Amino acid sequence: MIGAALAALLIAFGAVTAWQVTDRSRAADAVVERSEPLSAAAADIYASLADADTTAATGFLAGSKETRAVRQRYEKDIATASELLVKAAANTGGSPAERAQIATLNERLPVYTGLVEQARADNRQGLPLGGAYLRYASDRMRQDLLPAARRLYEAERDRLEADYADAEGLPWAAITVGLLALGALAWVQRRAYLRTNRVFDRGLLAATATTLVVLVWLGVGHGLARAELEDSYDHGAKPLQVIGMARISALQAHGAESLSLVARGAVLTDDGKDAYEEGYGQEMRDLFGGTGDAPSGGSLLGRAASLADGADGRAPVTEAIDGVRDWKRRHDAARAADVAGDYDRALPQVIGERNSTGESFDRVDTALRKALDREKDDFRQAADDGRDALTGLAVGAGVLAVLGAGAVVTGIGRRLSEYR
Repeated sequence: MIGAALAALLIAFGAVTAWQVTDRSRAADAVVERSEPLSAAAADIYASLADADTTAATGFLAGSKETRAVRQRYEKDIATASELLVKAAANTGGSPAERAQIATLNERLPVYTGLVEQARADNRQGLPLGGAYLRYASDRMRQDLLPAARRLYEAERDRLEADYADAEGLPWAAITVGLLALGALAWVQRRAYLRTNRVFDRGLLAATATTLVVLVWLGVGHGLARAELEDSYDHGAKPLQVIGMARISALQAHGAESLSLVARGAVLTDDGKDAYEEGYGQEMRDLFGGTGDAPSGGSLLGRAASLADGADGRAPVTEAIDGVRDWKRRHDAARAADVAGDYDRALPQVIGERNSTGESFDRVDTALRKALDREKDDFRQAADDGRDALTGLAVGAGVLAVLGAGAVVTGIGRRLSEYR
């Protein structure tokens, strides 16, 4: 009876270990294959919409001189957002919150693009109504589309963090049953020694060895997997979130300063200030912080710099910080010209090809894209290492548990046979 109970306990240990390891492996797979890519796709939807709005304003300011590159960038942003919405809709599962945001985006994106096309058509004919259409389109983007995109991104980010928590959770049930099995094996071997004067029982020793191997394998494997997954979050997923939001703030800041020239002071806050200039200032505070030459620690670029790993990781963030410094200086000059009523001098300082805020913005955007690519590589490498640490553990635990149970039956049977 003791032998049968002990064999059943070992089988239970193997089964619980295999179940918990499989569950964590599935969660790690979800981090790499589903939740992180979907979180990145949601961030790309947000960024594509913000960039489309910024590019539409830039093209509107250029009027008949709008370049083909600007137009193609706008069209690419809209196409990218549409494709990613299809991908998100196919992978959201049963989440009603995510489905609601996707429905909002699908419904209102065509309205936005229609307003932009009407603004372009009026602008090319020299009709002042074009500016009103563009401002209304931008309002729809900032009040409807971007908030929905942000809520979608936050929902996907919450799913990613939940999958991380599942993958990193300690397998307490398996550890508890394993320690119980070791304690039972020690008790049975001591009992056999006291009753038979046999110091060693090869079968029970083999069962003890297999149990120890599974416990050590479980502890080491899960410890390595947890460490690599934590590294993939701290040096991959987390910086990706911060840098992605920094890029979006940069996009919205550039869009606001372009719209300020489009509106020409027609859109004011409650206290009589230029609404778009105020929007630019808020985005810059989020992106860079105060008025100093270095980003504040709580700003997006400040956090990105602190999270960057190694010289290669810090280089693009440093480039973005330098670009923002130039941008702020050029913006102040363009703003001074606009306030002074010299629109013709302010316009090239915003959308010109050289020494303009648009040039500075492109430098910042390019640097942040490089930083995102770098962090994606770091995330994938660490997350894959985390998954690999659990490879074979579920099957190995099951096989070793069965061998241990067989060894228990053999060892107990050997002692019983001596009395027959």
